[in-house]
Order: sequence, then C-alpha cells, then structure tokens
Amino acid sequence: MGRPKRNIFAAAEETSTPPPSLTPTQAIARVMKAEGNCLYSCSLPDQKLVLVELLSRFRNTIWIKRGGYVLIDTKETDVRQNKIDGEIINVVRDEHIWRKEPYWPKEFAKASSYPEDSDEEESTAGKMPPSDSEGEE
Repeated sequence: MGRPKRNIFAAAEETSTPPPSLTPTQAIARVMKAEGNCLYSCSLPDQKLVLVELLSRFRNTIWIKRGGYVLIDTKETDVRQNKIDGEIINVVRDEHIWRKEPYWPKEFAKASSYPEDSDEEESTAGKMPPSDSEGEE
C-alpha cells in the first residue's frame, strides 16, 4: 500500500512556507542534477558543488526538478565519513514567496524568461517567407 495521504499533505504543507531565518549551517542551493538514490548535486551561491541527501520524510513524496531550489543543512558534515556534504531539509516550491525573504542569495536573482532583443538578428515573426522568384530575374 502507498503512504497515507496525511503524510503527503503534511510534507507538502511543510515545504510551502519558508523559515523565518536561517542558521549558519543552512543555505539555499540550486539543484544541478539527480545523482540517484535520493542524492542530488547542488550548487551553492558561491558556485561550489555539493552532494546532498534528501530527507526520508520527503522521499517518494516531494519531487525535485533540475534547476529548482532547496534548503540544505551542512551541520553534520564533520560527523559523516562519506562524500555527502549535507541534507535537503526543505524544498522551495513557491519560489516567489521565498525570493521575498532577506536571506535569499543575490546570486540566484530571477533571470528574465525573454532574452534581451539583439540587433544582430531580425525577428521574422509575422512576416512572409522569402519567395524563390525574387532572385531569378
């Protein structure tokens, strides 16, 4: 049988609100790729790559997409005897709410979804394709 719905809803509700502040061992990171078996390669604001593990309460409940943001905790890094640098303790789902928090890194500024207009290429939107007969005569 699957997990009870109350566990799924509780995990979803927990990730919807950002914490009021971060401890010195916590940081916001961007997910670069899934390494498999609940391990993710993440980029910190200083472009350092870290390998983090998803907490067991989020496994098979919350899905993390590449390019998304997570809250990681690195307090047990010294205790661990392996390559894992920390744990994902929260998943950023409502990014616009999290961006309003004072601890959101400036390095993760929202990029425009439309690239700047370039003068090199002329847009062909709304124009007819060139006809073949223009160059013959």
